[in-house]
Amino acid sequence: MSSAPMLAVDSLSAWYGAARILYDLSFEVGRGEVVALMGRNGAGKSTTLKAVMGLLAQRQGKVRFNGDDISALKPFEIARRGLGFTPEDRRIFVDLTVMENLDIGRQAPRTFADGAPAPSWTPDKLFALFPNLAEMPNRLGNRMSGGEQQMLTVARTLMGNPLLVLLDEPSEGVAPLIVEQMASTIVELKKEGLSILLSEQNIHFARLVADRVYVLEKGQIHWQGSMTQLDNNPDVQRAYLTV
Repeated sequence: MSSAPMLAVDSLSAWYGAARILYDLSFEVGRGEVVALMGRNGAGKSTTLKAVMGLLAQRQGKVRFNGDDISALKPFEIARRGLGFTPEDRRIFVDLTVMENLDIGRQAPRTFADGAPAPSWTPDKLFALFPNLAEMPNRLGNRMSGGEQQMLTVARTLMGNPLLVLLDEPSEGVAPLIVEQMASTIVELKKEGLSILLSEQNIHFARLVADRVYVLEKGQIHWQGSMTQLDNNPDVQRAYLTV
C-alpha cells in the first residue's frame, strides 16, 4: 500500500463574490482513513468540500488526489478521477426508482495510483450494506423518508466506484436510528479500503467513525488531532463545537 495520502490539500482558500470564506487550509486524508471536518454552522466545512470538488469558481491553492494535481480540473473531470461527492441536500432523482438511481451512478472499477484495485460496488453489494434499500428497489425517490434518501444518495455515489468520498453532514436531519446505521456503514466502507472526508458538527457521530479531526472556525483550521485526542480535550470542544 502506498504511503502517499489519497487527498492532500495545500493552502486552499475560497471566496463567494468579494467575501473570503476559506483561509489557507492544509490537510490530508490517507488511504482507507476517515477524516472529519468539524465545527459549528458557518465554520466552512461544506464550503471546503465544495472547493475540493471544484464547485467554487473563486478558489486558490493546490489539491492532489490519488497522486495527481486536480486543482485546475472541472467538477466532472474530478469525479471521473474517482472523487465522489455526497451533498447534504440529498440530490436523488425523485421520479426514478431506487434501482434506477443506482444505475445512473454506475461507473467502471478503478485502481489506486500504485496499481492496486480499489473497492468496487454492485447493487447487490450495496443492498447488503443498506438493508433498508434492499426492501424497496422499485420505490420512487419521492416516496422515501429523508433517512432513506440519504442512504440512496450515498449508495448512488458508491456505484461510481470512488477512491474517496466527500460526505457532507451525513447525520444532519435524519432519525437517530438512521444515524446509527449510517455510522455503521461508514465503518464498513473503511474496512473495504475506501477513504472518506466528511463534514460533521455532531461529535457523537464523529466519535463513531472518524480516525482524525480538523476543527474549523470562520474558515480556518484551529485544531487538528485524533478523535481520541479531541475526546480528551474539553477546551477545544467548548471553544469550537458547542452551540
